[in-house]
Amino acid sequence: VQLQASGGGSVQAGGSLRLSCAASKRTGDPDPYGMGWFRQARGKEREFVASISWSGGTTVYADSVKGRFTISRDNARDTAYLQMNSLKPEDTAVYYCATGSSPTAQAVSRMPRYWGQGTQVTVSS
Repeated sequence: VQLQASGGGSVQAGGSLRLSCAASKRTGDPDPYGMGWFRQARGKEREFVASISWSGGTTVYADSVKGRFTISRDNARDTAYLQMNSLKPEDTAVYYCATGSSPTAQAVSRMPRYWGQGTQVTVSS
């Protein structure tokens, strides 16, 4: 699966951004698959942010973003979204989308298989 992330940018604390991740499946790629978002701040390890099952019925969030971020997907467009509200300076990072090898949200959160390029999110205080 090839993934293309977009929607990053700079925003002040308290603001909102919406990230998109468009997927392009190739012959032999796992189908269906869960999708998720991870982030990596400068000098830190990549961390899990949110994931969603193929059906969209199950979502998983990191504690640090619960209540502020919402993950969703549109299978007709093979696209996942991450709506980020009430952004904080500590949300500043490069955000990466990923897919798993199974339809579940848990699989992509624990063992992402394919990665997109990152998109920078910068939140100023």
